[in-house]
Amino acid sequence: MVTVNMELPDEMIAYAMPEDKERQLIRNAMMLYPYILEKRISHGRAAEILGIHKLDLIDLYGRMGFCYFDQTQDELEEDLQVFAGLELNGVRV
Repeated sequence: MVTVNMELPDEMIAYAMPEDKERQLIRNAMMLYPYILEKRISHGRAAEILGIHKLDLIDLYGRMGFCYFDQTQDELEEDLQVFAGLELNGVRV
């Protein structure tokens, strides 16, 4: 761990420096989330950085209202249509 000096509005100090480990994890996960959205890092890499399992991170984000899947309904329906047309060893799936 390293200590970082950051400029924050005075009103944020109480929220930026939580004492319990769970809130520290949430704060740190939230700092990484924009990079996941930008696809600069994966959920797996973010979990490694945080020292937790990927599924635990996905669960944490899910409890916070962030969805793991980023497909639109149209994209999902298109994938389902492709899947419906697949054949495996000559048998339709």
